[in-house]
Amino acid sequence: MNEDFVIGGEVIQRRSRRLLELPLPALYTHTPMNLPVHVLRGAKEGPRLFVSAALHGDELNGTEIIRRLLKQPALKHLRGTLIAVPIVNVYGLIHHSRYLPDRRDLNRSFPGSVKGSLAGRLAHLFMSEIVHKCTHGIDLHTGAINRSNLPQIRANLDDPETARLAESFGVPVLLNSNLRDGSLREAAAEQGIPMLLYEAGEALRFNEVAIRAGLNGIISVMRSMGMLPASRSRQKKKPEPFVARSSTWVRASTSGLFRRVCSLGSRVKRGDVLGLIDDPFGSDETEVTAEASGIVIGCSEIPLIHEGEALFHIARFEDIREVAGQIESFQTEHAPEEIPGPVEQDEPPIF
Repeated sequence: MNEDFVIGGEVIQRRSRRLLELPLPALYTHTPMNLPVHVLRGAKEGPRLFVSAALHGDELNGTEIIRRLLKQPALKHLRGTLIAVPIVNVYGLIHHSRYLPDRRDLNRSFPGSVKGSLAGRLAHLFMSEIVHKCTHGIDLHTGAINRSNLPQIRANLDDPETARLAESFGVPVLLNSNLRDGSLREAAAEQGIPMLLYEAGEALRFNEVAIRAGLNGIISVMRSMGMLPASRSRQKKKPEPFVARSSTWVRASTSGLFRRVCSLGSRVKRGDVLGLIDDPFGSDETEVTAEASGIVIGCSEIPLIHEGEALFHIARFEDIREVAGQIESFQTEHAPEEIPGPVEQDEPPIF
């Protein structure tokens, strides 16, 4: 752990903070492209954590979470190394797109190849310069465009260290999620790196509850890893999160105009009416009902839907009543009292 820490050919000294620009393939206009990477190294060695966002270029909540994270005064007492990458898919961000210009999904392109597609080359760079040099990881996501997700952690909860970190994040819902081929989580797991995936909010939108919960969650994880000192303020013990071992999607049985009658975090029972699909040229209505009991952790935000589209994502729990109550308390705790304005210099940290 005493060897030089090198990223992009540059040695990062202890007690230092650097912003690096890793070169990426240029645009076809020959405009240079770079991957911005913040590296913070503490005075003492410890865990090496990467926090990444916008792996999908239109998922912006994580970018704002990292921006706020880098402003936290507690980082002056950092132990170990924090690598923060606020925008991984810079190409997609430019075009407000989930995908890269070659229409590939970056989160299905890992571990990548130095001689592969544009997506493969970016994935290879991220693996070699970021992931391989870390001991832990947190990747920040939102729902897809026109689809919102309840703040949740997806992870391999059968791994004890990953489960410990997931519980320390502080969201009420943990989803034991299988690894997907080509995903960053799968590539990290093959390197023995425990990793959390935080899902919250909607693409191309800021969600203040999701942002605050994500920021507090990362700080809590860093404290549990010994990277940050414990909070000096007295805090009540957080209730243990609930683990969902399975989930199901409710899909539209017909096309039309969709009216939702339940919200994220709602407790539903099998057979409950979740919404209505209206015939835009007549008076016909089709009920959308829950196919299982559980908690709504994802939903469509657009009323224009086609037959077969996913409208709701329901996670299954043993005690859905208790989960619903904890989710309500969680949302109240993180809800802003007013629209956030500029941060004053003497404003105390949120933690």
